[in-house]
Amino acid sequence: MNIHEHQAKALLKTYGLPVADGVAIFDASEAEAAAAQLPGPLYVVKSQIHAGGRGKGKFKELPPDAKGGVRLAKSAAEVAQNARDMLGNTLVTKQTGPAGKQVNRLYIEDGADIARELYCSLLVDRSTGHVAFVVSTEGGMDIETVAHDTPERIITVDIDPTAGVTDADVAKIVSAYKLDGAAAEDGKSVFPALYKAFTETDMSLLEVNPLIVMTDGHLRVLDAKVSFDNNAGFRHVDLKDLRDLSEEDAKEIEASKYDLAYVALDGNIGCMVNGAGLAMATMDIIKLYGAEPANFLDVGGGASKEKVTAAFKIITADPAVQGILVNIFGGIMRCDIIAEGVIAAVKEVGLKVPLVVRLEGTNVAEGKAILNQSGLDVISADDLDDAAQKIVAAVKGRG
Repeated sequence: MNIHEHQAKALLKTYGLPVADGVAIFDASEAEAAAAQLPGPLYVVKSQIHAGGRGKGKFKELPPDAKGGVRLAKSAAEVAQNARDMLGNTLVTKQTGPAGKQVNRLYIEDGADIARELYCSLLVDRSTGHVAFVVSTEGGMDIETVAHDTPERIITVDIDPTAGVTDADVAKIVSAYKLDGAAAEDGKSVFPALYKAFTETDMSLLEVNPLIVMTDGHLRVLDAKVSFDNNAGFRHVDLKDLRDLSEEDAKEIEASKYDLAYVALDGNIGCMVNGAGLAMATMDIIKLYGAEPANFLDVGGGASKEKVTAAFKIITADPAVQGILVNIFGGIMRCDIIAEGVIAAVKEVGLKVPLVVRLEGTNVAEGKAILNQSGLDVISADDLDDAAQKIVAAVKGRG
């Protein structure tokens, strides 16, 4: 689950991290009052969307030379004007894609005098199973660009979970940033606090870009991006209210109601598979034969008929889908349950595109019999390669 910058900063503030004062607003009429609550005289007006690159982004509804999604303002009146420009408009960044995202809230924040911009993130290093700090002196830039052009400027500090952030770990991070004076002293509390926030709330990503050294020598969290591990959501009921459904794909929201692993993609062949690895292989082989998957959808190892029905309905609700491939290997999952779910969904929503079904494993004979006796126009496949070729050919034949 992703949250907005202003929510992330409010959370980090509870851990004692240095965050500027700020006010979230949802209507332009709230802008001047929000600015009045801040020290000034410099304010920052920030679009709140779940995507990076906001400052360099462009609004669809504004002239091409208009300012981006993060703007400086020197008066409450200027804050209000920026709010009128930004709220309700669509911001396009490198991470949103050409469709962009509508800006439904802004964060009005007190300005900062910046001496240096640093990059800091915490994530789980899959190679060690530990949380790691990824740090760079090149803050404020796309970390992917830094990694490609100057990888030596990115340093990873692995944290031993039994010890937490030690003095030696802090010293490594401080050295990597070349901090001294007040900033180095701040690091003794800032870096352990970031780790504590990450681990206690089960984050999957905590990115501070930039972490700044101000002209007075102290550290401040200037931006914050937070994602939580959905698998740990049951431990953090209080965080569920931070979810902004307007930032999520409607199909993904519907899938989450049935505990389906679903991610919308840009292709035209809908996929329903059990198991993440098999789902990835299914998408790969669709691409191999010259088409593009419309989604990643893993129904899981023990899905019910109702869950399968819901999954099929989500796929067919996507207007971009021109064909559907159901690829099931029945281990825990029974092929007859899949067949019953598919039939139930088709009877409810209809079948307007080609459907290829490949079943193998537990109760495969029963599953195939159910489909064959259903009267549905289903194309049967013997294996994954056969299934991929058949669905790609069927879709291209319709075009």
